[in-house]
Amino acid sequence: MSEILVTGATGNVGRHVVARLLAAGAGVRALARDPETAGLPEGVKVVSGDLSVPATLDVALEGTSAVFLVWPFLTTEGAPAVLEALARRTGRIVYLSSSGVNEAAERQTDPINQLHADMERMIGESGLEWTFLRSNTIASNARGWGEQVRATRTVRGPGIAATAVIHEDDIAAVAVPVLTGDGHVGARLVLTGPQVLSRAEQVHAIGEAIGRPVAFEEVPVEVARRQMLADGRPPALVEALLAGAETRPASNVITSTVEEITGVPARTFRTWAEEHAEEFR
Repeated sequence: MSEILVTGATGNVGRHVVARLLAAGAGVRALARDPETAGLPEGVKVVSGDLSVPATLDVALEGTSAVFLVWPFLTTEGAPAVLEALARRTGRIVYLSSSGVNEAAERQTDPINQLHADMERMIGESGLEWTFLRSNTIASNARGWGEQVRATRTVRGPGIAATAVIHEDDIAAVAVPVLTGDGHVGARLVLTGPQVLSRAEQVHAIGEAIGRPVAFEEVPVEVARRQMLADGRPPALVEALLAGAETRPASNVITSTVEEITGVPARTFRTWAEEHAEEFR
């Protein structure tokens, strides 16, 4: 039986994709640099491979029918070779992209959206059948506030335009029928949660979930930059994230795509916060 290869399988979205594919009875492979430490469920075939070393992908891809691709890098360097490997060994790619991609724009508003736009273009030219899951802000990003919430009950960061934050498992719930069916080839599916939320509103929801007030304090970008660098984040990632903070346009877009494909409405950020409350206590 052909199998589906999940990249980013040990990450926030990928783990849910793996679990849902297993529950759907699909054959699942998970790409991991170190299969011994992947910690994935029984029934998953964990295969060794690294997207930064395309030559390692051929064995992992052999016999696959589709690939769920999370691109973990800040540039498209290496992407052509990866896509060539995919085109040799499989027929279908489902790419986790960004709802911020604007097809009408010559250049995107920030480096991360530009990366996704460039990846979409290259995938479209690869000869593979493709579907793009253009996700809004993913709820699990809030895990990065955990230390601040536990230590000070205050999250400090730059102001970023509000968006319809989406539960990572709702992305997975869409990904599975797209990976296992054939009805969404060539589709650009915009995935959002049911509410447009500011950072302050997300932080408030976390406070309600843990039963303690938590505040959001907006700080200048330069202050946030110093703190993120002091926390040990890679400088290139810091600059990409902060470029988005300064230039991301406001968006009131809410789609019904999750419910249309899965039959279940997208979950609220409050639901996510309640599920992960222990991480913030």
